[in-house]
Amino acid sequence: MPRFIDSHTHLADPAFDADREAARARARDAGAEAVVCIGESLDAAERARALAAAHPGFVYWTAGVHPHDAAAFDAARDIPAIRAHLAAGAVAVGECGLDYHYGHSPRPRQLAAFRAQLALATELGRPVVVHTREAVDDTASLIDEAARLGAVGVLHCFTGPAELAAHAIGLGWYISFSGIITFNKWTDDALLQLVPEDRVLVESDAPYLAPVPYRGKRNEPAWVARTVERLARARGVAPDALGARAAENARRLFGLARASPIG
Repeated sequence: MPRFIDSHTHLADPAFDADREAARARARDAGAEAVVCIGESLDAAERARALAAAHPGFVYWTAGVHPHDAAAFDAARDIPAIRAHLAAGAVAVGECGLDYHYGHSPRPRQLAAFRAQLALATELGRPVVVHTREAVDDTASLIDEAARLGAVGVLHCFTGPAELAAHAIGLGWYISFSGIITFNKWTDDALLQLVPEDRVLVESDAPYLAPVPYRGKRNEPAWVARTVERLARARGVAPDALGARAAENARRLFGLARASPIG
């Protein structure tokens, strides 16, 4: 059973209200050394912070504003709130970024919110968790600007294109893969092989995107082991080695503790 760090989970989401502690315990039993609980909104960040406080050394949290909610983003209100989370121990800015597929927020508002959060991460020297969908050119341009000022981050739940991955890797950024790579329709193993071993992460994105054989169910961090196994097979390495390397990468990016106590 490979050990791993779930680098992106929404364990504080209401979808887990009925069995959050059991889900956390299942993750432990499945090989999780830690989980990064994403605050994709300020409300979610508060819930994630409380969960991290209850399980120090195992649960970590982030704070940001998702592109879906960028229409309501107010830099004067939201940037100080994110800054306060970072001062209190949040390990990254985000989940932020660009989503031109759904268009829940106008593109100019998404760009403004993303730029503001990248600027904060750059100012404070903190990593960024980036959501990008059908926004390749703008994502590449903005992370390039940020990286030139020292920002580093991860393109989470990445599915392509390879050109964006290569661009991010060239900037020193990381690429994270989710349960999508276990789906029967997944055919791009070349992308899974492209990412250097010191830049690859794994994630659940729970409660979304449950891997095979759990597809269609509420996802949970325990099932990252399936993603590790699939990614290792594509890369021709042992799952144990892949999980350990991805965990080390997560520790480096987010500044996590080397060992997590029982929590």
